[in-house]
Amino acid sequence: MPAVAAPPSPPAPHPLRTRSFRLLFTGRTLSLLGDAAIPAALALAVLEATGSTAALALVLGCAMVPKLLLLPLGGVVGDRFDARTVALTTDLVRCVTQLIVGIQLLGGTPSLAVLAVAEALGGAAGAFAMPTDAPLVKGVVAAESLHRANAAMSVARSAGRLGGPALAGTLVLTVGPGWAFVLDAATFAVSALLLTAVRVKRIPIPRRSLRADLAEGWQEVRSRDWYWTSLIGHSAWNGAAAVLMTLGPAVAVQQLGGGTTWVLLLQVGAVGYLLGALLADRVSPRRPVLMANLGLATYALPLILLAVAAPAPVTIAAYGLAQAGLGFLSPVWETAVQRSVPAHALARVTSYDWLLSLAAMPLGYTLAPIAASAWGPEVPLLAAGVVVGGCCAATALVPGVRRLT
Repeated sequence: MPAVAAPPSPPAPHPLRTRSFRLLFTGRTLSLLGDAAIPAALALAVLEATGSTAALALVLGCAMVPKLLLLPLGGVVGDRFDARTVALTTDLVRCVTQLIVGIQLLGGTPSLAVLAVAEALGGAAGAFAMPTDAPLVKGVVAAESLHRANAAMSVARSAGRLGGPALAGTLVLTVGPGWAFVLDAATFAVSALLLTAVRVKRIPIPRRSLRADLAEGWQEVRSRDWYWTSLIGHSAWNGAAAVLMTLGPAVAVQQLGGGTTWVLLLQVGAVGYLLGALLADRVSPRRPVLMANLGLATYALPLILLAVAAPAPVTIAAYGLAQAGLGFLSPVWETAVQRSVPAHALARVTSYDWLLSLAAMPLGYTLAPIAASAWGPEVPLLAAGVVVGGCCAATALVPGVRRLT
C-alpha cells in the first residue's frame, strides 16, 4: 500500500492572537510613542528655560553616559533574573523620572540640576530595560512565530517614529512641553501594569561572579563570526546616522531648499522604516543576516547625495530607501539572534549589541562638526557614506554571514 503524505501543518497563528504577546506589544507600543515625543519636547524645554545649548548637551549627556556604562551590567541582570520583573521595575523607575521632569517644567522654573539627575536615572534604567526586549519576546511566543512577533514590534517602533514628533509638537504648542513628559510617564505606568499580566518562559542560569557572567556573554559574541562582524557594520551605521543628523539639516537649509526639505526627508524616512518593517513581516529571506546587512548598506546613498548636494527629491527618496533597509533589518536581525543565541545568554549578548551601536553615536556627533569646520560638510558626509557602505557590505565576505540560513 503506497504511503500517504502527511497533510501540511496549519500555519502558526499570528503572535498578536496570544494574550501575553498582545499585552507586551500594547505596553511597548504606548511607551515607544511616549518616548518618541520626548527628544523634541526636551530640547525645546531646556532651551526655553536656559537659552543655552551647553545646558541641553549636559542634560542629553546625563541620559546617555549612564546608559552606556551600565548596559553590560543590564545584560547580566536580564539573564540572571526574571526579564519581566526587570522590565517592570525599569518601567516604574522611568515613570517616576519622567514625571519629575514634567512637574519641573509645569512649575515654570525648572532646575537644571533636577532635570539632569532625573534624566541620568532614566538613562540608567534604560540600560537595564533594553537588554530585556529580546528575552521577553522569545519568552512569550512560540519559536515559529518569532519572526512575525519581531516584525510587529518593529512596526510599533515605526509608528512611534511617525506619531511621536507630531504628538510632541502638538503638546508643546498647545499645553507646553511638560505635558509630553507627563504623558511619557503615564505610558510607562500602563506598560508596567500590563507586564504584571504577562507570562514569560524563563531559563535560569547558575549564580556566578559578575565577571564570569560578563565573560560568558562576550564569549557568546566572539564565537559567532556573523554576529560580531555584523555589529561592526551596525556600529558604523549609528556613527554615520549621527553625522547625517548633525550636518544634514544645514545642507538641506542652505543648498536643498530650506527647512521644509529636511522635515520632508525625516517624514519620508519614517514611512520608509514602516514599509521595511511591513516587508519583513511578509518575507523570510533564505540568508537573513546577509540580506539585512546589504539593506543597511543603502544608508551610504543619502550621505553621499547630501555631500554632493544632489536634487532634493533624489536625496529624500534615497533616505526613504535607506530607512526601509533599517526597518527590514530590525525584525530579521532580532529573529536571527533569538534563534541562534542560547536563551540563558540572550540579554547579555544583546546588551553588547546595544553598547557598540550606541557608543558610535557620540563619536559621530563629536567628529562631524569638527571635520566640517576644517574641510566642509562634504568630507565627513562622504567619509561616513564610504564607511557605513563598506562595513555593512563587507559582511558578505564573512563565511558565517553567508551560511546562516
